[in-house]
Amino acid sequence: MSLDLRGLVPAPVTPFTPDGAVDHPALAGYGKWLAGFDGVKGLVCLGHAGEGTFLTQDEQVAVTRTLVEAVDGAVPIIAGITGEGTAVAAAEAVRAVEAGAAAGLVYPSHGWLRFGFQPGAPQDRYRAIHEESGLPLILFQYPDVTKASYDLPTQLEIAAQPGVFATKNGVRNMRRWDTEIPVLRAEHPELQILTCHDEYLLHTMFDVDGALVGYGGLAPEALLELIAAGKARDYSAARAVHDRLLPVTKAVYHRGSHMEGTVALKLGLKARGVLLSATVRSPLIELSAEAEEEIALALKRAELI
Repeated sequence: MSLDLRGLVPAPVTPFTPDGAVDHPALAGYGKWLAGFDGVKGLVCLGHAGEGTFLTQDEQVAVTRTLVEAVDGAVPIIAGITGEGTAVAAAEAVRAVEAGAAAGLVYPSHGWLRFGFQPGAPQDRYRAIHEESGLPLILFQYPDVTKASYDLPTQLEIAAQPGVFATKNGVRNMRRWDTEIPVLRAEHPELQILTCHDEYLLHTMFDVDGALVGYGGLAPEALLELIAAGKARDYSAARAVHDRLLPVTKAVYHRGSHMEGTVALKLGLKARGVLLSATVRSPLIELSAEAEEEIALALKRAELI
């Protein structure tokens, strides 16, 4: 595949105006800011951090198009493909292509989170999306605690399919990570392996080609340092970045829910002066003034503001 994501791939939030509409000028400025960092290899919109499933179809297309136009070819824009049914997801991928997306990050069908999946169904999902849209695709490995986490044979079969060129792994089970990542690497050496363990970056940073994380949308400078240290096998340098970021990691990701992290990311971006508003869309709920102060203080301690 022609896409090279071996570096930092931030998953930016979607800015909203105070009245809840997508703030396209803010999104464009935010996208340009992220794309301006050397080592940022792409941006992923419409994911969890981007509140992608909270947007209408028209809004999803418009968000993708705004980022594509804003970065003007500097980096590829990758769209989250989140539709529940396979045909629905394939149609979503076609719309992403029309909006200018260069690749798709394929989420599992979300009914699987509760009920699990039938053998072969994930493979069919990826196959249909690629055949319908032609998009290069990223395999998305969900946390081990969900019923939508693919076993190793399923991952290997998806990775072997036409169009699949990378995996975003967020298994959040380090026994599985340490066991499965070497097999994926050995069986599919061209597969680009990207961590999405925002809260476990230090452990995973030495086994990957890069990081596809919402955290990269808040602290790209530090995440680029961490990736470079991981690729250099420099544990001391990686640990130093990890420790410097730890107050931010705690304030953003060690909260009651990982989805709360999206709210915290927006508050962090507001504190950094990147966004003017931290408005979120229901079912997300805004955090307290005390939480906002905590996040700002953590960013100061990490020398990000």
